[in-house]
Amino acid sequence: MRILIVTDHYPPFIGGAHRQSQLLASELHQRGHTVNVATVWHGGFPEVEDEAGVEVHRLKQLRTVGFWVRPDRKQRHQSPFPDPVTVIGLRRLIHRFKPDIIHSYGWITYSCAVALTGKKIPLLVSARDYAYSCPNQTLVMSDGTVCSGPAFSKCMQCAGRHYGPSKGWVTTLSIFLGKRPLLRKIDGMHSISTYVQQMLHRDFWQTPEVPGKDGHGKIVEAIIPSFREDEDGSRPTETLDLNPWLAQLPAEPFILFVGAFRRVKGIYQLLDAYRQLHSPPPLVLIGTFEYDSPRQFPPGVMPLQNFPHSAVMAAWERSLFGVIPSLWPEPLGSVVYEGMSKGKAMIGTAPGGHTDMIQDQKTGLLVPAGDIDALTKAMQRLIDHPDLRGKYGEAAFERSKLFTAGHSIPRFETLYEQVIRSSTTQINI
Repeated sequence: MRILIVTDHYPPFIGGAHRQSQLLASELHQRGHTVNVATVWHGGFPEVEDEAGVEVHRLKQLRTVGFWVRPDRKQRHQSPFPDPVTVIGLRRLIHRFKPDIIHSYGWITYSCAVALTGKKIPLLVSARDYAYSCPNQTLVMSDGTVCSGPAFSKCMQCAGRHYGPSKGWVTTLSIFLGKRPLLRKIDGMHSISTYVQQMLHRDFWQTPEVPGKDGHGKIVEAIIPSFREDEDGSRPTETLDLNPWLAQLPAEPFILFVGAFRRVKGIYQLLDAYRQLHSPPPLVLIGTFEYDSPRQFPPGVMPLQNFPHSAVMAAWERSLFGVIPSLWPEPLGSVVYEGMSKGKAMIGTAPGGHTDMIQDQKTGLLVPAGDIDALTKAMQRLIDHPDLRGKYGEAAFERSKLFTAGHSIPRFETLYEQVIRSSTTQINI
């Protein structure tokens, strides 16, 4: 197949969605498909480059056209409405590449849908978060509570507080106005977890039966989780010297958190819970500082930045267990199955995608999001009971095999075939 992956997020910037887009493209190419990627242009990076057989096209936006744009390598995000410059770039790429299917993720999908005007190429859309119905993309209200569903006035107020009035209101209006036109172009919908699919049905559409490309049709649906690379030795491994990063880790085993040091990631609840532990081991935080990150940390807590992925995986091997106490309903959370793949028990939160990975009291422990007492008890339990920790870790390792390329990529290939077949059937009606 000729597959065009269109995505807001792509390396060299760090993030779960960035890595998943790159892994998907690479794995599909390894299986014999012809793959191009279209993503957002950032200053200082080439507009077209070959990435081990995958052509990556970085497309400009209206705001990044012109000699005045500084090559600052700053990560830029796509707006939730069709960008005319991005649309033109996509139409040119589609005309040259002639894909059998387009697989899009993020707000660049609005530009992709317009770029497909007059074309019969099927569009598969990935939901890796809640961005198609939530202006904040997180389902978290400004007061920290989980949203019960979109409503125009409520979203205007919430997004206005989140982004500032002008940006928040434009974002909300764009999402509400763009919903029906986008649905009319979608042939398939991919969700990364059961919870994400449930929220799509609640907030984006109420039933898979929606107006299709000629006023009829049914969206093909599938839940396929994010995945990690297979560890079968068939691919070359990184030769990066990890010693500079691993030297920063404690000599003794430690509790590990991986993720942005953000409020929605439960970082403040984690620190409060850690303060209440009895004789705790060190708590290592690997991630990035953000605008809402804490600036002071309790004794025993070590925040570390800018770890490459291979160093993060090596840190998992040295850890006692992992804790990912997200406040927002995580769409999935790739760091969870990455920790599991190293035989580590994991503590996660509900509701959200953690429940697709962590089987409570089998592969780890699930606690209610934001519940500091429950989080404290779960951490203390794994500290005090090494046999239980080991038992959960062994089960976690076995379950982590469900989140590998070898398990997920064939399911994507099947989904592509189903979407192409369904789209062709609708066109012929």
